[in-house]
Amino acid sequence: MNASAPSSRSHCAQLPRRVRVVVADDHPAIVLGVRHALDAFGDLLIVGQASQSSELVETLRRVAVDVVVTDLSMPGGDYGDGLALIGYLRRHFPTLRIVVLTMLGNGALLRRLFEAGTAGVVGKCDDLAHIGLAVRQAMRGGRYVSPSLCAALESSGARNGRPTRRLALSPREIEVVRLFAAGLSVSEIAARHHRSIKTVSSHKISALRKLGLACDAELIEYARANGLAHRAMSTEPPRQPEGEAEYGLI
Repeated sequence: MNASAPSSRSHCAQLPRRVRVVVADDHPAIVLGVRHALDAFGDLLIVGQASQSSELVETLRRVAVDVVVTDLSMPGGDYGDGLALIGYLRRHFPTLRIVVLTMLGNGALLRRLFEAGTAGVVGKCDDLAHIGLAVRQAMRGGRYVSPSLCAALESSGARNGRPTRRLALSPREIEVVRLFAAGLSVSEIAARHHRSIKTVSSHKISALRKLGLACDAELIEYARANGLAHRAMSTEPPRQPEGEAEYGLI
């Protein structure tokens, strides 16, 4: 044996550590696709997977993880999904990088994801290779936006996930949105707050315009992702706002 040749142990010590990734999605086919895509990146190592938030958090507590790749909409578990889950992860695992997979192309919601601490957003209609690229960029401390979502961010006044302007909903608009997302109709909201149907409808239309949303379905998804739909399930009538001071949502 050549004494000058490096030992296998010293050779392994010189190799860079692979980035440890957990994949979270409630659709097994998506998880399989993401795992297959990430396997093509030699510097990435999948160390776990989860189908809902409780399973994800338990995995993060047991295993050292650098990046989590998670679906935005992942019902079930004790920690919610969407922005509620991202907020929990940011508070309890501050060094963790987060890459979000989503089918939504709404610029307002994408901006909100970055404001919440997301490192990358990848559209599910994009090539799966963008997931690995987003993970790499997250580890470098940067932000990543896949091609299908870039135009949406630009149109909402953001570049590379960084907002260039900020919109806000008034307290009354927030109240209408959260009740509407909870399943109440415009007429039911009007009756609950002793307002005219026209006034409530105007608040909903104004919220759609400010958020850059195209239809009621997008408004409901935005409210759910922001945690508004969960709070709206309370049967107690909310306190009426005194003024029109704006609450920043996006």
